[in-house]
Amino acid sequence: MFGLFKKKSKEEALQEKYQKLMEQWHKLSSVNRSESDKIYAEAETVLKSIEALKK
Repeated sequence: MFGLFKKKSKEEALQEKYQKLMEQWHKLSSVNRSESDKIYAEAETVLKSIEALKK
């Protein structure tokens, strides 16, 4: 219950954003290829920033 108001760390927030982008990418991959490529590229930049935080 006390974790309800706990702020997420920057890494946790980026992980959540990455997960959402990958879900969008997967849904769009069979419908709109160019849009899915844009979302995948954005997800890759988020992943790189996550890796940079870990170092």
